[in-house]
This record gives sequence, C-alpha cells and structure tokens, in this order.
Amino acid sequence: MVIAAPSSSSGKTTVATGLMAALAARGERVSGHKVGPDYIDPGYHAVATGRPPRNLDPVLCGEERVAPLFLHGAAGADIAVVEGVMGLFDGAADSAGFAGPGDAGSTAHVAALLGAPVVLVVDASRAARSVAALVHGFCTYDPRVRIAGVVLNRVGSERHERILRAALEDAGTAVLGAIRRREEVRTPSRHLGLIPAAERADEARRAVRELGELVAASCDLEAVRAVARAAPALADEPWDPQAQVRPPRGPAPPRPPRIAVFGGPAFTFGYTEQAELLRAGGAEVHTVDPLREEALPEGTDALIVGGGFPEVHAAELSANAALRGAVAGLAARGAPVAAECAGLLYLSRSLDGAPMCGVLPADAAMTGSLTLGYRSAVAVGDTVLARRGARVRGHEFHRTAVDPRSGAQPAWQWESGGGEGYGSGSISASYLHVHWAGEPAIAERFLAAARADTEGVAE
Repeated sequence: MVIAAPSSSSGKTTVATGLMAALAARGERVSGHKVGPDYIDPGYHAVATGRPPRNLDPVLCGEERVAPLFLHGAAGADIAVVEGVMGLFDGAADSAGFAGPGDAGSTAHVAALLGAPVVLVVDASRAARSVAALVHGFCTYDPRVRIAGVVLNRVGSERHERILRAALEDAGTAVLGAIRRREEVRTPSRHLGLIPAAERADEARRAVRELGELVAASCDLEAVRAVARAAPALADEPWDPQAQVRPPRGPAPPRPPRIAVFGGPAFTFGYTEQAELLRAGGAEVHTVDPLREEALPEGTDALIVGGGFPEVHAAELSANAALRGAVAGLAARGAPVAAECAGLLYLSRSLDGAPMCGVLPADAAMTGSLTLGYRSAVAVGDTVLARRGARVRGHEFHRTAVDPRSGAQPAWQWESGGGEGYGSGSISASYLHVHWAGEPAIAERFLAAARADTEGVAE
C-alpha cells in the first residue's frame, strides 16, 4: 500500500514509519519504500523494518523499473509500505530544473505503476466536515489511483474525531485511524529536513518505537492489512543486479576489486542498489566511517564518497588528517574516485574554513539558499562514471556551494545550460545524485576502472 497526503507536512512519515514499526512489532516482515530521491525518510524505515532502505523513483530509474525494483526490495516480506512524496499528485514538473509530464515522479504515478491502494493521511487540525470534500476531490481526481481509506492526523478531541468520521462516512470513505495531536512524538529537523537516523541511533530507535505504539493505538491494523491484501499481483520480474552488469572481458583480475564507500553519520545519503550492483559485478564493498576510521581498507582500489551532512561534522572530518591524507593519496595515484554532493565538499580544499582533502581546487561553504530539483545532464568528458556525451538524470539537494563551481573540465553539463562539478579520467565529483539502478552503465564503467586499478593498469 502507498501512504500519501494532500500536501507536504501532513504526517506521511509519521504514519508510514509508525505503520512499519507497528506491523513489525506484531511479527510481520515489513518492507519499507520511499517515492522519489529522499534519503532521510528511508533511514527511519530501515530502523522500523530491519531491512535495507529502498527508493522508487520513475524519474531517476525509469517507470519500467519501478515495479521490478519494488519486487526486488520487497522480496520475502509479508507487507510493503510505500511512503509518498509531497502531495499525492505533485510530480517532477513541480521540482526546479525539470520539465516533463505533470505527474512524472509523483506518488500517484508510482501508485498507478504498482496498482497499489492508497491510504490518504489528512491533517485535520484545522478542519471539520470540510475534510469530506477534500477527500472526495482526491478520490475522484485521477481514475488510475484508488484511495482505499483515510488516516486522520492531528485530531484535537473525541468530539472532533466524531465529526470527522461522520462526514467521511457520509462520503463513503473508510477511516482507518485517527491520530491525536502529540507534540512529544516528534523527530527533530534541520536545514535539509529530518536529522538522519544514523546521526541519532538510540534516539531514532526510541522515536520509531513510539511512533509504532502511537499508530497501533490509533489505527485499525487489521483494516490496514486488508487494504494491502487487496493490492493486485504484479506480472513483472524482480530487478536483478546480476543481470545489470556485464561480466568483464579478458582474464580475471588477481583478486576482486576493493571499493571503499563512505558511510556513518556524516555520509548517510546513498541508494542500497549501488552496493548491490558493485557486488554483483564481483567487487568487495567496504563501508568506511570517516568520523571513526583513520585509514582506507588495505588494498583499496576505488572510492565512492556519497551524500550527507559533512557541513555538520566539518571539524571532526578535518581533524581526521590521516584519512584525508589517504584519500588524497588514492586520488593522486589515479585510482577511480566518485563523489556526489557531500563527497564534492569533502574532496575540496576546505569546508567552511576547515581543511578537507585538497583533491579538488575548490573551497566549499554553507549558503542561505536551497538548491533542489531533478536535472538532465550530459557528461562533458570521459570520467570513471560516464563517457563523453552520455546523458543521465539526477537530482540536486543542498544548501552549500563550491568556488569555483566547476573545474577546467566540468563533470556534467546541464541540458538547460552551464557546467557543474569536476571531471577527469579518474575523478568525477559534483552535486549530482544519480541512482545507479537507473543508469547501470555507470556501475559497469566504475567497476571496470576499479578492476584496472586492481591490475595496476592506469585507466
């Protein structure tokens, strides 16, 4: 089932994560998914379900991959909960920098691709009987989308709940739950949304448990299960990472390539399928927490530094001079290095004045403006991620800037104009987040560069 809402800040994450936790606490094997390029909410899903976080994004992965990726991520689960993004019908065309069909990438788009029933979370804090008119509009707006019931959020009192339920009953809409205002059950936020679960592990587990208890006490879980059971079977085959990466040509390297991937509290942004693709291509994948570890794994052949919040941890990252030196040395010898967003900042000379790796001739700093949206991009030259002229779709989400914005050879050229990032034969660093499941050629190219490094051959 898909958890949607009329607009952002209605309580989708509260209800979706709470349902996952409540169902898991009752012995269900629950699979959590998030519509769109969000990295933070899936981290809380993983806490609730004990399974890897999963995203479903028709813009980044293509709508033909949505159902296969869903089936891959939900394999072995009893029930799957898909948290939507923004309002139910808000799509990529509503995101800066992307022009496409109005509902592309929307929650409604994903629900239609899966044929999944939708549970609408409605913020009822400022409504009474008018809630029925709102829900009626959402139920009838798009015939591809079936709204199976409503969860009322931020209900003020028993009397308020009775009015809301009666109005929705008259309109023929099932009420699956009513959640009272509970200011004490909140997840703290900062400049890009919720604070990631990995940065507050103990508090996140407690918050998710409390959300589960709140939803269990406020919702009819049997009715929710019945909604999910009504979802039709999907005819698609599950996505298989083994089928996405072609085996290498020529003799096998002397050992599997070792690829270090930054993780931990400072680097929490990444898609689960990236590591699955790398392992499917024969690589060893080692997670490195730069807040704790002072060296790269022995024999590291390649490095991926994904997204996250290095600006929050700049002092600690800078203090780890040993690891900064190891990263700079790896890049200097020509090993493949791929960096996205936070990785771009870490590879720069400095971040808000704190010394970083110095791999790139740039300095990074926080700004007062948010850069957000899907991007269509073209590779300016050959890099470890793409050949010159390759076209990809990605996403930007940051409040920082690097100066200069790009090197002599940018990593990408926006189709709307302008270059961005730093690209060379062995390094690709930019603000662009790319979902490798949607661009398997990137995984193949990076694996080939890592294998070449394993063999001691310059790429």
